[in-house]
Amino acid sequence: MALLFFNYNGEIIPAEQQVLQLNNRAFRYGDGIFESMRMIKGQLQFASLHAKRLQSGMKALKLENYSALDIDFLKEKAKELATRNKAKNGRMRLTVFRDAGGLYTPTDNKLAYAIEWETLQDQQYTLNQRGLIMNVFEDISKPINSLSNLKTCNSLTYVLAGVHKQRNRLDDAFILNQNGFLCESISSNIFIKYNGTLYTPALSEGCIKGVMRQVVIELALKNSIPVTEAQINPQILNEADEVFLTNATRGIQWVLGFNRKRYFYETSRLLSAKLNEQVNEV
Repeated sequence: MALLFFNYNGEIIPAEQQVLQLNNRAFRYGDGIFESMRMIKGQLQFASLHAKRLQSGMKALKLENYSALDIDFLKEKAKELATRNKAKNGRMRLTVFRDAGGLYTPTDNKLAYAIEWETLQDQQYTLNQRGLIMNVFEDISKPINSLSNLKTCNSLTYVLAGVHKQRNRLDDAFILNQNGFLCESISSNIFIKYNGTLYTPALSEGCIKGVMRQVVIELALKNSIPVTEAQINPQILNEADEVFLTNATRGIQWVLGFNRKRYFYETSRLLSAKLNEQVNEV
């Protein structure tokens, strides 16, 4: 296997090199934010949307100099890391954290970052051949507050939902918000087709403001598929025609079943094709 390289605060290093200190605030307190991105054929996909969300999140966390991590920064660092790893297709995770001392109260608000790389073979977003089997994770709900739409490093709800998934031999799990309505899955936004309309939890329901969520909403509307952002009762899962998940690295993933309910995948297949057409045009 070829040696992988990461970027730690501007320095390209071998992936196995240990760089984090025990006093790192992302490790100690979840004091950071991250962005998962996809490189296809040497192009960082939806870079402007990622940059906008990243800067919004850093601003919310009161990090200084957040404007420096703009679209040009993302494209430059993505290209640099792809070249060093001798690959044009891959998944990147950019983690930005507060680079400071202190306990809960930081000594200052300067930022540092790390970019991880995983080489992928696919030169497009690939719709899963086997549909996902899911159920609802009910042990812990996701709170709704000003941080709910951000991809922060505080991810225990998703981790425990992942443990639930493993123990129940599932492919993923639906996460509910504090009011008992559908919010998202372990690593994706949710779309549900019911009576000809696509429904997805509104941002006011506490879901992540997903880049692919926004892209899919726009694709659906361009292809005359009505979309409603709403408060969604999980009971709709027993009546829906289709259910699929979206995130920036995998694109669209269709769900086959929930309990005894089975779903079609016509819309997810159509939108996945349209997504790849858009990527190829760029």
